[in-house]
Amino acid sequence: MQAPHLMTTYKPPTVRFVEGHGCRLVDDAGRSYLDFLSGIAVTSLGHAHPAVAAAVAAQAARLVHVSNLFGNELAEPVAEHLDRLVGDGEPAGGKVFFANSGAEANECAIKLARRFGGRGRHEVVSAYGSFHGRTLATLHATGQPSKHEPFAPLPEGFRHVAYGDLAALRAAADPTRVAAVLLEPIEGESGVVVPPPGYLEAVRQLCDERGILLVLDEVQTGLARTGRWFAFHHDGVRPDVVTMAKALGNGMPIGACWARADVADAFVPGDHGSTFGGQPLALSAVRATIDTMEQIDAPRRARERGAQLEVGLAAIDGVRSVRGRGLLLAAVLDDGVDAGALVDDLLVHGLVANAPSAGVVRLAPPLVVTGQECDEALGLISAALARSLAARDRGAARPGAGVEGATPRGVVAQGATAEGATQDATTKGATT
Repeated sequence: MQAPHLMTTYKPPTVRFVEGHGCRLVDDAGRSYLDFLSGIAVTSLGHAHPAVAAAVAAQAARLVHVSNLFGNELAEPVAEHLDRLVGDGEPAGGKVFFANSGAEANECAIKLARRFGGRGRHEVVSAYGSFHGRTLATLHATGQPSKHEPFAPLPEGFRHVAYGDLAALRAAADPTRVAAVLLEPIEGESGVVVPPPGYLEAVRQLCDERGILLVLDEVQTGLARTGRWFAFHHDGVRPDVVTMAKALGNGMPIGACWARADVADAFVPGDHGSTFGGQPLALSAVRATIDTMEQIDAPRRARERGAQLEVGLAAIDGVRSVRGRGLLLAAVLDDGVDAGALVDDLLVHGLVANAPSAGVVRLAPPLVVTGQECDEALGLISAALARSLAARDRGAARPGAGVEGATPRGVVAQGATAEGATQDATTKGATT
């Protein structure tokens, strides 16, 4: 599939989608697919959700955009609602900056940490295997050196340590130089890597001891994806700064950076801004999305359907273990099974997933997915793995190579395998 007028920042797509409803996508040939990626944890209410579509249409007919030099009627109530979700139902006492993406939300967090820390105390410590964005600063915060090399020299002031390694973090977190520790509660792009139990609590304690800000990147994990409103709620910690995007507008481009009030107040007028951030059109989508998520109890849905998928995946031949939380899950495949070839084969047979790292298939279906749709996906995965295992045993290069329409996949964001400990939710031969 050719697109000669688009920059080649992604591999050529193999499918062109033109329509979606709920958990289903339709391509330009009229073929239907079960979407278990949600645009990488974006369309959490499914495609073309009627509440979101109606809100955006109504707002577009009334007021799309005004400069942030002026106010709009949605910014404050939406910010207050997000503050309450950060507080797990209670006001968290913070303030919000609206941006257009997760990278911009993280850029805001980095600038805010430097402003709060003061001159000379500007460094940010993040983890290997992380992904925080593709601006120059967030790219350097991303713990994937292979992504740094083409764009060197990158902005200074970033250190990386092994994810889950508290001793390494303790050694790197010099309180005279470090303004913030920036972590994902689960590293999505390196294969849905969960830190060891107690890690985030210990990081919170370390940051408190040294007067360092704890910034949690919830761009992929936030807004009910893991079975709580934010993934850090599982660990009982309270971060100083939280970034979010992806599911925030159910597909409308928007991000947000929340910070506790005294940290947020380090910014003064002129320190930061965005032309489109927090415009009425985008905020109308956010309001409809989070209102609907509360109405359907989205965290509960993620827990219930996630448990179903976790058990089902663990029972499939070719799956060595399952890790993740809620509806952000990874199937870790047996040795010799090509995850990239597997997702190619799944796409040919009507299931959308992706392989963020070697030997791992990521699933992030809409939070409105039904039990029947989960069973359908498990059946497709089981059949594809059976073909893959048979091909492996025959020494074949790729399953699906002889299937009409099978072509190499386009992995959206391929990450390096994280260093340090990981925690599998379900492992063959073990109980959970």
